[in-house]
Amino acid sequence: MTDAPHANACCSPSAGRKAADGAPQSFDPDPTGLARSDAVLIPGGNALVGTRNPGIRDDGESPLRQVKLKPFRIGATTVTNAEFARFIDATNYVTEAEQFGWSFVFHSEVGPEVGATRGVVGVEWWRQVEGATWRDINGPGTAERAWFPDHPVVQVSWNDARAYASWAGGRLPTEAEWEHAARGGLGDVRFPWGDAEPDDKTTLPCNIWQGQFPAMNSGADGYLTTAPARSFAPNGFGLFNLVGNVWEWTADIYKIPSLKRHVREHLRGMKGYRTSKGGSFLCHRSYCYRYRIAARSGTSPDSTTTHQGFRVVWPE
Repeated sequence: MTDAPHANACCSPSAGRKAADGAPQSFDPDPTGLARSDAVLIPGGNALVGTRNPGIRDDGESPLRQVKLKPFRIGATTVTNAEFARFIDATNYVTEAEQFGWSFVFHSEVGPEVGATRGVVGVEWWRQVEGATWRDINGPGTAERAWFPDHPVVQVSWNDARAYASWAGGRLPTEAEWEHAARGGLGDVRFPWGDAEPDDKTTLPCNIWQGQFPAMNSGADGYLTTAPARSFAPNGFGLFNLVGNVWEWTADIYKIPSLKRHVREHLRGMKGYRTSKGGSFLCHRSYCYRYRIAARSGTSPDSTTTHQGFRVVWPE
């Protein structure tokens, strides 16, 4: 294994691996159409993107603007382990984590059976684990305690997500489509349910961190890692877990229109990064306040972790 990689952003470290470019690998389309069976129709029109009240100004969350969108359908949930398994069985696709032979696991989920690991410089709670894949999420021998059919598939790269979406007859959402769907018709709100702020004890509308990151998670919302993809109350469009649970890949390149020198310098090391939306079960306001609709993160397309998933869109 090469030297431990460095973190380029707080949310998902880059593995420093060469990910594939160009068109996604092509497959015979899923003949069953099951991947689209729970897709929800989202109305088109003038969609809101961004916010007037950014939580992290240097991330490019503002300004609030309107984008014209056509109607589209989007998965009510992120793609689950069971759904991804059908794709693997049908195509014999090999994910990038499997090709490279290792992936990132959050420190508290590294069991004794895994052995020695190395941390990511600057965010040592991310550990490089040999043999961690979408099936053995936390490393070899961990599937029995960590893999559940109805939970979001994780340990998938941007290319893996794009390959699944192509097989399912769809594609990854744009950032504008994702935000429009997440708002559920409520307008410029912070969260899919409105503006009520989650906390560590009583207001628990989504699966995020409760406690002191990264050492203590109380699990007050009922989950220490991922929750079932169809859990917590859906938003106004009937979509589940738009924020929290797992980060969601989008199709868009990560860009920030900024004149600030430190922002421009930061972006130089993020060429080709993709925009991820929604935050994850590892987000807490004290560290990563990105479980908001307008929040965004730049993620290396090679990144595979225990908190990165995706959902699919289809044209209407």
